[in-house]
Amino acid sequence: MTSTMRAQRFYSDTKKIVVEDVPIPEPGPGEVLVKVAYCGICHSDLSLINGTFPSQLPVVTQGHETSGTVAKLGPGVTGWAEGDRVVVAAGKPCMGCVNCMRGDMSNCLRIRLMAFAYDGGWAEYTVAQAFGLTRVPDNVPLEQAAILADAVSTPFGAVVRTGQVGIGESVGVWGVGGLGTHIVQLARLVGAAPIIAVDVNPAVLERALAVGADYAFDARDPELAAQIASATGGRMLDVAFDAVGKGSTFDQALASLTVGGRFVGVGMSADAPTIGPTSFFNLTRKQVLGHLGYQNADIGTLATLVSRGRLDLTRSISEIVPLEDVAEGIAKLDRAEGNPIRILIQP
Repeated sequence: MTSTMRAQRFYSDTKKIVVEDVPIPEPGPGEVLVKVAYCGICHSDLSLINGTFPSQLPVVTQGHETSGTVAKLGPGVTGWAEGDRVVVAAGKPCMGCVNCMRGDMSNCLRIRLMAFAYDGGWAEYTVAQAFGLTRVPDNVPLEQAAILADAVSTPFGAVVRTGQVGIGESVGVWGVGGLGTHIVQLARLVGAAPIIAVDVNPAVLERALAVGADYAFDARDPELAAQIASATGGRMLDVAFDAVGKGSTFDQALASLTVGGRFVGVGMSADAPTIGPTSFFNLTRKQVLGHLGYQNADIGTLATLVSRGRLDLTRSISEIVPLEDVAEGIAKLDRAEGNPIRILIQP
């Protein structure tokens, strides 16, 4: 192994993206070095570049949806061997806050996010905590495994934990891109009915029907509320997922809930919507729930579902671009060129 590797680097002061030679990191105690096979490009990566999310480091390697193989074990690591196929968790608990100290690391108060607080996977190698790795079954392609680290696991957490979608509950999904597509698939997997996809792109709406939505409606249609009412027998939605995070999608999704319905915010932006008059909000007993991320165990659950043919991610990989062309991949996602679900980087 050489001493250097190619890696994307984001310079926060100039907002520049470059691919350059950097030292290969050395795994410390409890860590492993992972040779990256694939790493996804996520809208949160764009948010760091455009300033929506503040920079935590002056220079950082981005990318937080990483699959690969174990290349080297750090001191004290057991249970893993070089060559093991793995997915890297996209965050590290701080291990020092009140929640971490009592063993509730999934709710760490100062979670450190990969590609924001420390270097990510748009590189030939990345370092990961051994306890944050998930083993990839042999029949699961590593390109599909990579997106389990956010594009699929975050929707899984939103559907199963935050939204607590039950069998037979009606679900609406605003924005059927990288996150929304998988929300539709997972809502169907847990038995939601009907599932209504809402977007402004006709091609994306057609795709939503192909992956499991029962209805697909244009968000700009003035009859949207009436269409949702008709599709749900007049009840409206039990759960509405906003995978966009804009003020307009927040308002539409919240207004489409039935009495006691649950709104789950998954997408993020700088918009600041409101819940409207508290009197109406309280009378209708609606719930507004914010969602972020997943539990590490969720990646293993999803890997099993893919391995056993219960979850089909073959449509989810829209394109694979070389690491040297990472800027082109970022631009394609930013322009929504080809309506991508996920574009991957391959070092």
